[in-house]
Amino acid sequence: MKTLLQHRIFRRLLGGWTIGNLADSALYLTLAIWAKDLTGSSSAAGLVFFALGLPTLAVPVLGLLVDRVHRRSLMVCANLIAAAAAASLFLVTDASMIWLLYAVTVVYGGLGILNGSALSGLLRDLLPDEQLDEANAMLSTIDQGLRILTPMFGAGLYVLWGGRALGLGVAVLLVATALVLATVRAEESEPEREETAFWEQTIAGFRHLRSVPVLWLIVTVTALAFGVVGLFDTVIFEVVDQGLGMTPAFFGVLMSIQGAGSILGGVTSARVLRRFGPQRAVGISLAILAVVALACAADVLGPALLPLVVVALFAGGMGIPWMVVALVTTRQRLTPPRLQGRTAAATNLALNVPQLISTGAGAALVAVLDYRILLLLAALVLACCGGVLLLGRRRDVAAEADATRTAV
Repeated sequence: MKTLLQHRIFRRLLGGWTIGNLADSALYLTLAIWAKDLTGSSSAAGLVFFALGLPTLAVPVLGLLVDRVHRRSLMVCANLIAAAAAASLFLVTDASMIWLLYAVTVVYGGLGILNGSALSGLLRDLLPDEQLDEANAMLSTIDQGLRILTPMFGAGLYVLWGGRALGLGVAVLLVATALVLATVRAEESEPEREETAFWEQTIAGFRHLRSVPVLWLIVTVTALAFGVVGLFDTVIFEVVDQGLGMTPAFFGVLMSIQGAGSILGGVTSARVLRRFGPQRAVGISLAILAVVALACAADVLGPALLPLVVVALFAGGMGIPWMVVALVTTRQRLTPPRLQGRTAAATNLALNVPQLISTGAGAALVAVLDYRILLLLAALVLACCGGVLLLGRRRDVAAEADATRTAV
């Protein structure tokens, strides 16, 4: 990683991404707490994550946009628009304005997809293949590890001055992000100017995923797993409330614990990917998440539940970067430069739509079913998906990379 940090352009990109992620995590994690306080409903809090995932339905078009424009300029504009959206939260004063809270979350989710896809393409242009895993490990460490700081930053602003101050603080950080990204002078591959039909261009990312066996296997199995991952977004508030007997603000503490695990996971993710390969790395991560679900459902343990949940969330935080880095790095290596945006968008759609559905289902089901039943269902599905990747035939990623380069 030392060599990577000597890369001046990458350092600036990393700096902008760090500021943006501080703002991003502080906003959407605290929005869920804000919704809970405004309405007193865990379902309302879970719907924040549902709103965050709604823009996933537009990712084919968003991915095409990323491949059709200069990516640095797109990221600058996206962060400025996100700043304006965050500032509008100043208008939310009571439960009657919760629709604006959800609307801002939807806008924020769409701009986050644009930023993520554009960054993937920039890294592919900027770095050689052998450094992509370390670059993604750094970015994932920042993305997940900032969960230690962002609950304190976001919840601090929220508790001291309210959600309106939070919105303004996040807006300032996003403007700073745009200014830093504007100084990044990366040599980008030229935007695509294909003359094929719009629909053909839009679905090119899906066709590419289907044509690369190892990508298709990992994305398909992970998509099935994400069909229950969204349950956590709502159920975690029930774990905090009923299982642990804490206030909704304790959610921020648990996210900080998960963030601590994510720092360790981010630091070790490149090594785990090289040691086990992408298929096994993702399988291990899903198996860990199955254990987390079981631990959160074990409230029969009484006072012993809190330390168990703490350890489980730390382990879950560690496993998330392993999965993210393995999937993103493999996708980048096996995808041509000007197909990066659409392939990233296709992957997001394949993973986020099942998560979006399960988040909405969780917000509805938690009102009529015991939250422990939902956690046990999640554990079963996650364990099965992890087993498919761990026990299945291991794919030859190097051979598929060579085949992709030959095709290009």
